[in-house]
Amino acid sequence: MRLSTKARYALRAMVDLAMQGGSRPTPREEIAVRQGISPLYLAQLFSKLTRAGLVESVKGPGGGYVLAREADTIRAGDVIRAVEEPLAPVFCVNAAPEEGCARSPFCATHRLWKQLSQRIEEVLNDVTLADLCMQACALAEGIHDSTEQEASPS
Repeated sequence: MRLSTKARYALRAMVDLAMQGGSRPTPREEIAVRQGISPLYLAQLFSKLTRAGLVESVKGPGGGYVLAREADTIRAGDVIRAVEEPLAPVFCVNAAPEEGCARSPFCATHRLWKQLSQRIEEVLNDVTLADLCMQACALAEGIHDSTEQEASPS
């Protein structure tokens, strides 16, 4: 099972937006440049994220996007669910009862797939944008520290 580019790019864009601190709206083009994502593709993602109540669009000069809530209240799962189909390893796990698999009641593997799906949801719901921002800062400091160490004479 793989996440689509929609999910990966949306999460990267949301972390980027959270890293800006919300002091001003961030233009989509700036995020696109920093993240190496097409501005048009980001527009599609931000449209879905806006409908999900995760970002707000600010129109006009100096406009762009801001988080609709604090970064510590937006979970990775919220972002991914806003842009992605249901995250399930197999169709029958999240299928509506009328669409479900007739084999589910006696399927030996159905319980395994359901547990896997639940664990994926748990992991995605345990991580917030604030957590990912802290991780990004730590990674940046580590890169900065290792660059300084390489540059300093021994």
